[in-house]
Amino acid sequence: MRKVERYPVEGPNALWQVYSTVSRVKAVRNFVFIQLTRYCPSLPLKNWIYRRILGMKVGKHTAFALMVMVDVFFPERITVGNNSIIGYNTTILTHEYLIKEYRLGDVKIGSNVMIGANSTILPGVSIGDHAVVAAGSLVHKDVPAYAFVGGNPMKELRRDEIAVTTGLDDHVSNLLN
Repeated sequence: MRKVERYPVEGPNALWQVYSTVSRVKAVRNFVFIQLTRYCPSLPLKNWIYRRILGMKVGKHTAFALMVMVDVFFPERITVGNNSIIGYNTTILTHEYLIKEYRLGDVKIGSNVMIGANSTILPGVSIGDHAVVAAGSLVHKDVPAYAFVGGNPMKELRRDEIAVTTGLDDHVSNLLN
């Protein structure tokens, strides 16, 4: 189960009421900087923007590929460990605006994690250290450490605790063969 906070709303759907939960200035500022990072080829510059301007917790040597879309309204609720890769065009959400409520949840991605291209990570999800998320996956629940998951909806395909001794690159190679 995802760990989200629920906030009921009265009146029109929650997205129509977004600016009662997030300031317009913050939303516009975040949008501009997120768009810059989506096209920026410099990994150190991207991580600096994520940390210093957007308030994300990003570990050393973490790489966000081109076109990664982090949550515009609450990016400060995203944590990514050291030496992880977030694949091309992945979306990381920390909010959901629904008809009668909105939900917020922290996203925690561990160290040495590989997220495949075009994946979507929903609010309130934790992804354990050394996990691998296959391309195009919808991550709708927690992913254990050393798990290889994929699909829509996501399913655990394999878990390889031996990766502790062989290293992540060998672990990924073994899973793909």
